[in-house]
Amino acid sequence: MTELNQNPLTAADLDPAEFNAADLAALGEGHIAYVRPIRSDDVRRFFPQAPELTPGLELFALLSASGAPILLADSRDVVVANAMAHDLHTVSLH
Repeated sequence: MTELNQNPLTAADLDPAEFNAADLAALGEGHIAYVRPIRSDDVRRFFPQAPELTPGLELFALLSASGAPILLADSRDVVVANAMAHDLHTVSLH
């Protein structure tokens, strides 16, 4: 019987020339989402369609693995619950 992890992959085994920015952005798409704290002053950068918000609010954004905006809320718990409801694993960005 052969062990599956006899020779685990290392960074040296990967050829960076085979990956482009779009390939890297697509890794985890539909499976991983990022929770990012965001100030209301910066919302339009991620959510261009958002209405004007009161400056200085502390909010949370849920972004797809590629960085596409999914959800904006005033509670981290709401953002994480939404991700879980859509079978997305969350990773926090600071």
